[in-house]
Amino acid sequence: MPGGDVSDLDKNRALVDWLRYQLRYAESRVRELEAAERRERRQAERARAEQSWKIQPQRSNESALLHRGGCALYEAPMGFVNRREALIALADPDIRACAVCRPETGLREGARAVP
Repeated sequence: MPGGDVSDLDKNRALVDWLRYQLRYAESRVRELEAAERRERRQAERARAEQSWKIQPQRSNESALLHRGGCALYEAPMGFVNRREALIALADPDIRACAVCRPETGLREGARAVP
């Protein structure tokens, strides 16, 4: 290093350190964004479930049960029914409403609006 100048080797080492720092930052940011995306997806799925209903199939001598989509007593990852189908299920004598999540709440009040 004549005259106090920084050598090309030192400059490139500094550049490599800087790039490693940038890469760590970018990777960290990607992880944060992926986690946020997963949280948003789970929230959207929960919101969809809360606006849906599900029917637990009949077991042996028990009746089939209608649940709110978010009821933890019957967790089904798919097979949700819409409001109209839930009203039809409630009218079926072979399907009872879950006594815990009470899926009929809110359905019967707005029953006039469903064709």
